[in-house]
Amino acid sequence: MDAKAPSMPFALRKRGSWRALANGRIEGWLEAERDQLPLWLPVAMGAGIASWFLLPDETAWLALIAAAIGMALAGLAAGTGRRSGFALLAGGLAIAGGCALAWGKAEWVAAPVLTRPVIAAFTADVEQVQQLAAKDSVRAVLRPVEAPELPPRIRVNIANADAPPGLARGDRLSLRARLVPPPRASLPGGYDFARTAWFQGLGATGKAFAPIRCLSAAPDGGSLRERIGTHIKASLGERPGGIAVALVTGDQGNVSETDAEAMRRSGLAHLLSVSGLHITAAVGAAMLLTLRLLALSPALALRWPLMLIAAGAGAVTGIAYTLISGAEVPTVRALVAALLVLAGLALGREALTLRLVAAGALIVLLIWPEALMGPSFQLSFAAVVAIVALHEHPRMRAFTAAREEGALFRLGRGAAALLLSGIAVEIALAPIALFHFHREGLYGAFANIVAIPMTTFVVMPLELLALIFDLAGAGAPFWWATGKAIEALLWIAHTAGHAPGAVALLPGMANGAFALMLAGGLWVCLWRTRLRWAGALPFAAGAVWAFLTPAPDLLVTGDGRHLAIADGQGGYALLRPRAKDFVRDMLAEAAGVDGELDDLDNLPGAACTADTCLATIKRDGRTWRILATRSAYLLPIDRMTHACATADIVVSDRRLPRTCTPKWLKLDRPTLARTGGVTVVFGTAPHVQLTNAVGDRHTWTAPALRQ
Repeated sequence: MDAKAPSMPFALRKRGSWRALANGRIEGWLEAERDQLPLWLPVAMGAGIASWFLLPDETAWLALIAAAIGMALAGLAAGTGRRSGFALLAGGLAIAGGCALAWGKAEWVAAPVLTRPVIAAFTADVEQVQQLAAKDSVRAVLRPVEAPELPPRIRVNIANADAPPGLARGDRLSLRARLVPPPRASLPGGYDFARTAWFQGLGATGKAFAPIRCLSAAPDGGSLRERIGTHIKASLGERPGGIAVALVTGDQGNVSETDAEAMRRSGLAHLLSVSGLHITAAVGAAMLLTLRLLALSPALALRWPLMLIAAGAGAVTGIAYTLISGAEVPTVRALVAALLVLAGLALGREALTLRLVAAGALIVLLIWPEALMGPSFQLSFAAVVAIVALHEHPRMRAFTAAREEGALFRLGRGAAALLLSGIAVEIALAPIALFHFHREGLYGAFANIVAIPMTTFVVMPLELLALIFDLAGAGAPFWWATGKAIEALLWIAHTAGHAPGAVALLPGMANGAFALMLAGGLWVCLWRTRLRWAGALPFAAGAVWAFLTPAPDLLVTGDGRHLAIADGQGGYALLRPRAKDFVRDMLAEAAGVDGELDDLDNLPGAACTADTCLATIKRDGRTWRILATRSAYLLPIDRMTHACATADIVVSDRRLPRTCTPKWLKLDRPTLARTGGVTVVFGTAPHVQLTNAVGDRHTWTAPALRQ
């Protein structure tokens, strides 16, 4: 070494050593987690898909894709031979691909959408029929015939009294209906049917009027799914029959609202949706029966690959069950996962691992990227990830490992493992349920300990036997037993759902809080070294953020017809005393209230007439005056102008005159058409949340919102 060569400054040498040490530790950690790295591929793709739905316009989407590609190039520059470089490369490409995939799917499924309400008379073919027991009506998806002024696919509700007898898929109807564009969410954080309708190809929704004539009936009396549902209801009656139909066909429209609410409150609503549990039970039963029957022959047992044959029988059963149940997206997702598990069994691999779950999620996202934003995808995969991650832990493996012990101890360990799985699932599902539904059943883990085995090993096998023996006219005893088992299941749901403190309520959750909890939960579940527990920090931070978010003081629906004002004592008062149950439930859910809402006429400080209501409330030492119209009659303009001038907020479902200038917010029809529903938190720093993001240019948004 040349003695005259300048030496490297100490600070630079120190900085370089720290960088080398950090890089070495990161590489060492990633090397230790190398088996877990593929699990993050669907997570990265999901992040790209979710970003496309959350970001407002093309500029933001292109910027995200460019940033993700830059991340991939950085990984390429770092060297794909290093774990960190390869992770950056794969992650960047997955994020960019997810964003582009969602964007492309939205453009690919584009179909005409109604732009304004119309009343139309037309002829249509029935594509799908669903009974709505709670509304005493039937919901039908129709394809209009020779009606170019209408969207090619629409959905209407028909009162049972007006529906043609035996309405089924394949019928051709002549009808008149009031059709409207698919509605967006009525309140911030609410269900956006317009987005769902866009990806389903539905261009309008509405209500049909009598008379409705059936021009031609389906030659086979409807689909196999509909015929099975009709037969089950005839065999069991309305109440147990509704649950039984949901278990077999996935059609929940026959379940009464009282029973459906009890299932939701008790954390058992997942039993009514044909998904992982049902597919697993059907496939498992088919495999077990096939193995037992073939093993009766010593020659077959010794010469034939029985596991491979049983896996094939399970696959055929799962596919048939999926087709019978309507092949809805949640069912298809469960089938994909089941087929992957069967493929693993056929190859002699472990039955269910996180890699198989990740592969299933990746396949689903490639085909239905929009499913990521719905609660069904999130709930189903979160539950499976929580269960598999728990049972892959070494301590859980040791606890559940087979050993020589008495039947009582074995049963106790099985029950304890089921309880631990239930608790893990409840922890995983709680943020998702609170984010989408604003409620979570607190006794779900305990209710599921009994309900899941009862449904899997009692109700569904009895129902299957009843259907099989009905072919010979001998299914009556099995139907009786099925009805009693379903009644016991409903008793569990009602008992757990209406017990004191059965439901946790949350008025709303910020997207950031939800993202923190999801990221923290995935970090804990998908890694294996001790660093996994660092995910508890973002999870806890998101939970604190969510629970510290204040409940709104004012909620206004997107049409301006309905509003709810907090009474300061945990309750809310509604503007219109005759508001329907659907509106009351929607506002109560958004407000985080479990109970009936009062009328604004009864709110202290409110002065209401048949045409207007003026409410005066105090928050943090300040008085707020909210004026709302509640009739179609116009007030004298000078009177309305004076009333507006004295109010802080004015709400109306019609266009208010220009002279109406409140002190703060004017929420009339033109304003709400742009903003959608609005929630307001009063206080020293009032906070307003809008349903429609400013500048939103997603394909399903109204043209007025894209200007």
